[in-house]
Amino acid sequence: MNAGPLLELSLASILVNNIVLSRCIGVCPLCSATDKLPGALGMGLSATVVMAIASALAWIIDHSILLPLNAEYLQIFVFVMVIVSLILIAEMALQKLSPALHERTGAYLPMLASNCVVIAAALMAVQANPLTNRPMTLLSAFVNGCATGVGYTLALVLMVAIRERLEYAELPRSLRGLPAAFLSAGLLSLAFLGFTGFHVLKGIGR
Repeated sequence: MNAGPLLELSLASILVNNIVLSRCIGVCPLCSATDKLPGALGMGLSATVVMAIASALAWIIDHSILLPLNAEYLQIFVFVMVIVSLILIAEMALQKLSPALHERTGAYLPMLASNCVVIAAALMAVQANPLTNRPMTLLSAFVNGCATGVGYTLALVLMVAIRERLEYAELPRSLRGLPAAFLSAGLLSLAFLGFTGFHVLKGIGR
């Protein structure tokens, strides 16, 4: 498979269809989960790994079990069970294989079990490719899940940078804290709307 369509899909998932800033999924962690850069990177890295694996597993389960049985209505239930199991396995593996890495990212794994961005990435893996309107392949589902996680990490890092600046800004009392965070997220979403229709790799590999 040509790398061009995969790169364009990745760019679209990170910028054009950013899961938080464009689709408004997972806004709560964006505004309140962490206010430091290491925490944002740790949560973003954990989310990226979980989203990539969950997207691939969701595609495999959907095409090998749910579709042949005409049981698509069970997608959300099955995918949630898969994600919870995946996070539990990942946490136990990190504790045993890399305690140092578990100290940095393990705290965010339980939060991802109930994070809507993960289940959204799994559901997108079994839907049509937003660029071609054709069904996702296993590779494109994995790439889309990984790129969605990168876009989520980018949104977290940008919000942390904004919140650090807001700590030293003279704001009215009524806007301090969460109101300022929501306003910042809204302005950041408007900025990302500028990427709509952006196809820097259009035509590559076609």
